[in-house]
Amino acid sequence: MAATLSVEPAGRSCWDEPLSIAVRGLAPEQPVTLRSVLRDKKGTLFRAHARYRADSHGELDLARAPALGGSFSGLEPMGLLWAMEPDRPFWRLIKRDVQMPFVVELEVLDGHEPDGGQRLARAVHERHFMAPGVRRVPVREGRVRATLFLPPGKGQFPGIIDLYGSIGGLCEHRASLLAGHGFAVLALAYFQFEDLPENLSDVRLEYFEEALALMLRHPQVKGPNIGLIGVSKGADLCLSMAAFLKDNITATVLINACVANTLVPLYYKDLFVPELGCDQTKNKSGLMDLRDMWNNPLEEPNHQSLIPLEKAQGPFLFLVGMDDHNWKSDVYARIACERLQAHGKDRPQIIYYAETGHCIEPPYFPPPIATVHFVLGEAVFNGGKPRAQSRAQLDAWQRIQTFFQKYLNGEKPARHSKL
Repeated sequence: MAATLSVEPAGRSCWDEPLSIAVRGLAPEQPVTLRSVLRDKKGTLFRAHARYRADSHGELDLARAPALGGSFSGLEPMGLLWAMEPDRPFWRLIKRDVQMPFVVELEVLDGHEPDGGQRLARAVHERHFMAPGVRRVPVREGRVRATLFLPPGKGQFPGIIDLYGSIGGLCEHRASLLAGHGFAVLALAYFQFEDLPENLSDVRLEYFEEALALMLRHPQVKGPNIGLIGVSKGADLCLSMAAFLKDNITATVLINACVANTLVPLYYKDLFVPELGCDQTKNKSGLMDLRDMWNNPLEEPNHQSLIPLEKAQGPFLFLVGMDDHNWKSDVYARIACERLQAHGKDRPQIIYYAETGHCIEPPYFPPPIATVHFVLGEAVFNGGKPRAQSRAQLDAWQRIQTFFQKYLNGEKPARHSKL
């Protein structure tokens, strides 16, 4: 009997959807190796492998059988995706064109040899970033350069603005996946895209105010409340939006955020917020570890860079990687909590993830432990361990959806205060 490899759902699935992977037709207790590979738009290969042993019936179900070694070990049904590693150093899996799926090839090889034995079975599976019926609408209105993702149907949907960090360009994958869960999400570029500035030199908040106004007047966005989600530099921009453009912003998710304005100055009307400085001489190795390089925003010379988050109207959800080596996300979350409580505001939700680095992506993205920083142009250590990071990403994804579902309900935002 020939071995067969089955992947469910059959043929295709959304990227954030778990897979059921099973092999049948093996010999009883036969040792096999499973391999996975995908190729990104730049041609870089991402690979993972794990060694298994079939049961007494010659079957293997990754939901029940622990991996015996390889890229991961133990019971990890989705390990062949999140444990993928690139074949070039400091490379990160990024999905720029969400209209095309990642094609994942899975193989079953006989034995546990490092180079693999005879191929016994093969399957190809498409991982999509737009659920059936999700609409992708390019936005080129005024100065705004973005893409709006709308869920299926003709109703109104809770609105979210999605900001990535210093990676630049237009990042659509998180927005497109969230749209599959019932949200209208605007993936917003702010540099290195089309006619936007090529480099991140300074930031004018009026641009983001224009994007907010665009969302509020869209007929399929359920006002008057809008949510924000941002990571890294995008997170401190979300903090600035919540603080200075506070009307109508009622829920903000901050993934590894700094409580100060970072990298470049921020301008809004007559307001000027300088960037938090850093001392690159504190780096102790060739691979840049930025965690201890940033100046303390609470010290008087740097105090002007602090974002007055206590002016925000809506609640915050901080998602914090405890092994973030881009900056001290855990310390900044505690500063935010103390500052809000000192002003009589509710304590924000803070979720700490052990052994988790800077890049908390949607589920099953391989965590980039070290990457080339798009602004600094050097290899930077992001931190984290793949297994812990994969669990953090899965948990964070559920918390993000629950948070937005709770607070983007179309009602008048409540004034949050302990007084």
